[in-house]
Amino acid sequence: MKKSTFKTWETALLLALAAVLLWGAWTAHSQDALAQKMIRLHVIANSDSAQDQALKLQVRDKVLAQATAILEEAEDMPQAARKLEQALPDMEQTAAQEIRAQGYPYKVSARLEKTEFPTKDYDGFRLPSGEYLALRIVIGEGAGQNWWCVVFPPLCTTAATDLEETAVAAGLDGEDISLITEEDEGYVLKFRAVELWENLRRWLGK
Repeated sequence: MKKSTFKTWETALLLALAAVLLWGAWTAHSQDALAQKMIRLHVIANSDSAQDQALKLQVRDKVLAQATAILEEAEDMPQAARKLEQALPDMEQTAAQEIRAQGYPYKVSARLEKTEFPTKDYDGFRLPSGEYLALRIVIGEGAGQNWWCVVFPPLCTTAATDLEETAVAAGLDGEDISLITEEDEGYVLKFRAVELWENLRRWLGK
């Protein structure tokens, strides 16, 4: 009897795990679709010293303003990516000028590349963990805490009240917007499922 009960619980647990993984796979697919429509901005400080962290934010402000202006006429993510790729030398120069203006000798690089991000809360929306295309500004050794947001669509420079309109204009659909803005318990479970699935994919050597 005990053995039979154990098998019943074991089967139930396996079924529950399978259900979670399937849900995670479906939700991760939604995250992948979302990631194909946006570009993150990732600024990495030289170190965690107070001075280097302050410099990171100063460089961020300059690069974010420049990138926002460059992408004003971008209609979708591929066009935005092309514009940023072409502007990488100019943005690197902008960052270098700000670093020198603040009295630091650090080198800096500007790259557009796929990057893994954790789940992140912003003002009015939340992005699931996963791989996104990112404009990466690496200052000096790039060993300090980083700052990240969304440069396309310009969600982090848009008022929360205008977020949905900005997202739709950039090509996000109702499912994308629902994924990042819902705040009920199902929303929380979706993100946990994505995190579980992403961890499993990395563990399996995606």
